[in-house]
Amino acid sequence: MARSEDMLDDDDYPAYTMGRAAEIVGASQDFLRRLDEAKLFTPFRSAGGHRRYSRYQLRLAVRAREMVDQGTALESACRIIILEDQLEEALRINRDLQAGQ
Repeated sequence: MARSEDMLDDDDYPAYTMGRAAEIVGASQDFLRRLDEAKLFTPFRSAGGHRRYSRYQLRLAVRAREMVDQGTALESACRIIILEDQLEEALRINRDLQAGQ
């Protein structure tokens, strides 16, 4: 079993309920459901089937909310964020490969 402090440091640990996540993001629970439908991320599910969110997912949701608040369509905002995330990962891999040479 993972230690509590390890879970608290893990950005991918699904620590937040939908209600708490919506409160942190500053959006409605429906907004979080729509992010799932737009495939920005898939929330984890508890044993009872309730959505649970990680800190990483909350950061993506905040970015999406900011973009939507500025007038970007939700689906477009999600696509932009996904592409930015993919670019960041590709750049990280490239740096790691260059460092290994």
